[in-house]
Amino acid sequence: MGLEILKPGLSTTIQDMGRPGYFHLGIPQGGAMDRFALRVANMLVGNDEGQAALEAVFMGPEVRFDSDAVIAVTGADMPLRIDGEPRPSWTTIAVRAGQVLSFDFLKAGARAYIAVAGGIDTPLALGSRSTYAIGALGGIDGRAIAVGDQLPTGQTSDAARTLAKAGTTVAPQDRRAPGDPAELRVLPGLYWHRLTEAAQQQFFEDEWRVAPEADRMGYRFKGGRAMEFVERKPVFGAGSDPSNIVDGCYSYGSIQVPGGQEPIVLHRDAVSGGGYFTLGAVISADMDLIGQLQPNAPTRFRRVDMAEALAARHERRDRLVQLRKGIAAG
Repeated sequence: MGLEILKPGLSTTIQDMGRPGYFHLGIPQGGAMDRFALRVANMLVGNDEGQAALEAVFMGPEVRFDSDAVIAVTGADMPLRIDGEPRPSWTTIAVRAGQVLSFDFLKAGARAYIAVAGGIDTPLALGSRSTYAIGALGGIDGRAIAVGDQLPTGQTSDAARTLAKAGTTVAPQDRRAPGDPAELRVLPGLYWHRLTEAAQQQFFEDEWRVAPEADRMGYRFKGGRAMEFVERKPVFGAGSDPSNIVDGCYSYGSIQVPGGQEPIVLHRDAVSGGGYFTLGAVISADMDLIGQLQPNAPTRFRRVDMAEALAARHERRDRLVQLRKGIAAG
């Protein structure tokens, strides 16, 4: 059983929930940029939620199935077709051997997730099938899919066939997506004190826009006012730029601001440390939203404390629990 890639789309990779445990060696966890969408796609086809699927950016692939399969497409609003006939997203769909999945132009969001019952069964690399192109790990030889690739899949389960027969779907109100403008909640961090009080305030007052430099490593934002730093004597080894530090660790979601000009939110494939200060981090519950932001999307940052960050994490967990129950019930 497997998939034949007829057209790869713009940048389509194999992603799962990533490879934790190697960040201290400089290898990021990686995995799906929108974990919520990946997990729900896998729920809809009866997979374990962390199984590998395709992550398509801005433009979907064209895929032929060499055997009967059960699929689901979630994430970005990228209308799909089976043999040219429109089919619904966020819904369990049965396809027959020889049929072709294709996509129309993107309407909203940035990344679509294509899950297949049984999961994409490429070899594991450090415990994950996720593609990490910079390190040439995972996926197909550590790269995006290409024309002619044959992607093996696991066996379709009886549960998947049952879900497909029922046409199981996720209601629109349960499909989390960024607002307009998007709101990203931020927990100030270790170097927050390096900014003046005025700069701290204006960071949250200003409306930012996603810059063209937005990818799996990080999303750059532009349009806000330049940040002012508290005066200090240059630290030995850090240079004269006030945004520099000697060196520091970067957590997932950290916001670095080189030169105090344009914030960069570090995402799934980001480095583990460097010489720029970080003003804080986008909370984990909102990182999926970043993966659905298109270039030039308006965005605002909102300050939260640890209690609110933890409450948001619990809310996300509860949302997944309810979806899991609803999908299992058909």
